Amino acid sequence: MDSEYIKIFGGNSTESNRIEQLLRKNDITPIVKSESESARLAGFGTPLPHISEIYVHKDEENKALELISRLDWEE
Repeated sequence: MDSEYIKIFGGNSTESNRIEQLLRKNDITPIVKSESESARLAGFGTPLPHISEIYVHKDEENKALELISRLDWEE
């Protein structure tokens, strides 16, 4: 099955929260997948806590990546 969504980011939850806010502010609705949150809800642990992945619709990939590339991580 071919997905209409593509992963554009994987990293810690602090960075992914910042990217999620940036995308939403620019009318892109991301899907955030948190393995640690999924594991917690299921009653399990995870070897990689606080790691999140962000997916966007394929049609929004270029715009999302352009926005992310402009982020100043030193702020």
